Amino acid sequence: MTQKIDVKKFDELIAGGKTVVCDFFATWCQPCRMLAPVMDKCSEKFADKAVFVKVDIDENMELAARYGIMSIPLVGVFKGGEMVNKSLGYMSQSQADEFFDENL
Repeated sequence: MTQKIDVKKFDELIAGGKTVVCDFFATWCQPCRMLAPVMDKCSEKFADKAVFVKVDIDENMELAARYGIMSIPLVGVFKGGEMVNKSLGYMSQSQADEFFDENL
């Protein structure tokens, strides 16, 4: 299960040196709701490679502004505190598996 976090926890995680996958979403966003179960499966499948979290951009506008997030869902891969890759929009399970195989 992907853990929902806030700005403080996000900053602690990316500063911690681990690879972090963050699903930027909003509760009103239908594609975000469709992506949630895909991300939950990926968080189990790739648990040994990254920490999977989700951030509600309506509750954490500072993060959305920091990374220039204008559209959601946006899945960002963070390594060394920096976003190294991202995927915008809904991904099927096979697309998500491929994205994480290439980026984790």
